Amino acid sequence: MIRKPIDGEPASYGNGSTVGFKASDAEAINKWHAAGLANGGVTCEDPPGIREGAKANLYIAYLRDPSGNKICAILRVV
Repeated sequence: MIRKPIDGEPASYGNGSTVGFKASDAEAINKWHAAGLANGGVTCEDPPGIREGAKANLYIAYLRDPSGNKICAILRVV
């Protein structure tokens, strides 16, 4: 996804873009997030958890990789 950065800063690598990975369940997302932190990633936004949206609720976790790119793992939940 590429969009205007939500932090108000200028767009750059890792700010205004996100690479997302579809997950099979919330446990997989939590493990993905923990592995990312253990390997040099930095948590960003809120901790892993449910985000309520207009069309769907999502279980999601965000990280910045060691190069500063924003990545996420995501699952649509009922």
